[in-house]
Amino acid sequence: MGNVAFRRVDKLVMVSPTLTDEEGMARIQSLLAKYLDVATLPQIVVSSKLDVTKGSVLRKLYHTIYKFLSFCFVLTMACINFVSMKKKILYIVNPISGTQRKQNITRLALEKTDQAIYDVEIKETQYAGHATKIALEAAARGFDIVVAVGGDGTVNEVGRALVHTQTALGIVPCGSGNGLARHLCIPLNPSRAIELINRGKIHLLDYGTINDRPFFCTCGVGFDAFISERFASSEKRGLLTYVENTLKSGLQYKPQVYTIEDENGTETLDAFLIACANASQYGNDAFIAPEASMKDGLMDVVVMEPFNALESAQVALQLFSGTLPKNSHVKTFRTSHLRINRAGEGIAHFDGDPFWTGSVIDVRLHPSAFRVVVNPEKSKEPQPSDQPIKNLLQLIPDFFNEWKRMPESLLNKTGRDLKKLNKNILDKLTGKN
Repeated sequence: MGNVAFRRVDKLVMVSPTLTDEEGMARIQSLLAKYLDVATLPQIVVSSKLDVTKGSVLRKLYHTIYKFLSFCFVLTMACINFVSMKKKILYIVNPISGTQRKQNITRLALEKTDQAIYDVEIKETQYAGHATKIALEAAARGFDIVVAVGGDGTVNEVGRALVHTQTALGIVPCGSGNGLARHLCIPLNPSRAIELINRGKIHLLDYGTINDRPFFCTCGVGFDAFISERFASSEKRGLLTYVENTLKSGLQYKPQVYTIEDENGTETLDAFLIACANASQYGNDAFIAPEASMKDGLMDVVVMEPFNALESAQVALQLFSGTLPKNSHVKTFRTSHLRINRAGEGIAHFDGDPFWTGSVIDVRLHPSAFRVVVNPEKSKEPQPSDQPIKNLLQLIPDFFNEWKRMPESLLNKTGRDLKKLNKNILDKLTGKN
């Protein structure tokens, strides 16, 4: 049969009777490049040192064997490539966010996620900021989607790690406000939210920064930041707690003087709050900027001037009905960059998380900078007119449901606080304070 020469490598030796070493290597490398990263394979060596001068039969035999083995190799590489087409998805679960129980989220994620499409991993957070660390690692590992399972704080922690990457943010809302999920019309039911993730519709959206801290819904200074600080330190969460803190603090809070600057100039004014909105609402369908869009490259700035206690009910109704811009104490405008100056240091917030900062607040909008799994049935961002309009009476069932979930000790404390609050409101309205 002649002399056959082999050069042995760890896992793969290929012999060709018709190609030179250089020709064979070039052809094999070209073949592999179509299917996978050649750098991940053992070295491939091709040898042509065969004595085939004794007849064409032996030559044809080696040709046939070579072609058959090449076909098998290509088929194997194609199968490997097909298997690797499955996407990778990671669920990051905050076990203590919001008011909902999350014991079943792991089971739901495994049961409801389409595992013909996704390889699924699940991790729980253990401390504040842990979700950001996990999401950063996932993006570096090439995950296609990282899902935040929790409230707006968890969404912010995950989202900030994914901006300017190819990894998309998914949301299974389990918080007390769920501002971004509500804006994007993501179902509040976890099973339905996961079904939406299976459909994999991804949009490129805007996000903002306030003194370099990313936000996705809103940020601001003034009363809403003051409330965020009170809410963050509360023993309980939910809409009832938010409204309770708002009513209490509204009687105590004093407006401040701010100087605001954008591309159109500078203005000094007294303000109850200044909110910068990338999305339309704070959460719980409280629409601070009903017309805000996450696709226009601009943030909606809402300046609320001081108002008296008698007008507070009207402000609340307009906030929940999406008509706040019609209030005579509210000014709105759009910009991509806002600079706010105040007398000294104080509280600001990003997506409801309070932080202490200096007298200068720099807010910027970053257009089309992060990928998000959206509701494919909502081709356009929803407006408040698309949502069921709520008034204060319609919110009573929400209060009642949260009240039922509260421990008895907190119920008693809340009852005492509300009685005291009622007296303070009456005194304020009758001029006794």
